[in-house]
Amino acid sequence: MRWLLPFTAIALLTLCATNAEGARKRTRTAKTAKTARVDSITKEDKTENDIDNEMNKMLSLVISSMPESDEAVRYKTLTNEDFKRVAEELGVEVAAIKAVVKIEAGPKLEGFWAPGVPVVNYAKSLFDKYNGKTKGRKLKDAKVPAGLTGYALKEWTSLTNARKINADAADMGTYWGMFQIGGFNYKLCGCQSVEEMVAKVCESEFSQLEMFAVFIRNSGMLESLKKKDWTTFARKYNGPSYAKRGYHTRMAKEYANFKNEKSNVQSDTTGNDKKAIEIKSGVDQKQTVVAKKKTQKRKSRKRKTSKR
Repeated sequence: MRWLLPFTAIALLTLCATNAEGARKRTRTAKTAKTARVDSITKEDKTENDIDNEMNKMLSLVISSMPESDEAVRYKTLTNEDFKRVAEELGVEVAAIKAVVKIEAGPKLEGFWAPGVPVVNYAKSLFDKYNGKTKGRKLKDAKVPAGLTGYALKEWTSLTNARKINADAADMGTYWGMFQIGGFNYKLCGCQSVEEMVAKVCESEFSQLEMFAVFIRNSGMLESLKKKDWTTFARKYNGPSYAKRGYHTRMAKEYANFKNEKSNVQSDTTGNDKKAIEIKSGVDQKQTVVAKKKTQKRKSRKRKTSKR
């Protein structure tokens, strides 16, 4: 019965929908995927190792869950441990991931404008494109999140108004979170629907980091990120206008900055260690001198005693 295990992995990637129509769509999609899975993995044409490899390939898209220590700051920041976890999973440098975040999310490396309210960039041209192709949900009671100002208020107002017309098209026409991944990429993010993708983005910054990891792996960008081939990575990640906007050179610069920060930390640590060794050496030398003086005094007293 081991061939049934891949279905469990698929189920873990699917969230329950609150909208009945969305739920029915996901059910049909899951059934289709399940049928295809059964057809492609059978005892006749797949060995046990093949089945295990298929399952491992799917499970590799799931990063470990958010550390408990992140719960208090889930909407505020990513820890170095978070970056390290995902970097090790992908086999890339932490500095490389941070460089992408710095360019996409800005100097503060933020994924949220308020608790549960992710950073968004709404693109009307994309909404118009998907509105004509997608018969999605209409959220007539959608409201702009409270407490927003300036640019954040502007973007969420535009997104909310579009959601009242066609929520799926609006969400697909929006760039989400600290990595600014377009909603139209929901399948490459390992989600069954754009609704599921948005729900994950709203969970935490760690969830956004997980999604980024899945996205670059599924979209063929991982190798260029590993090699720090910023030109190739930026062309795939940011599109044809990457060079005009200097994404590749900016990412390269930020990578060098983060790399240099790490080197400085290591240098400081090495310097402190060296200083500690020097201090210890000095103390040892001082103790040696004191011991010699004590020995000389004892010998001197013995000589005086013997003369008497």
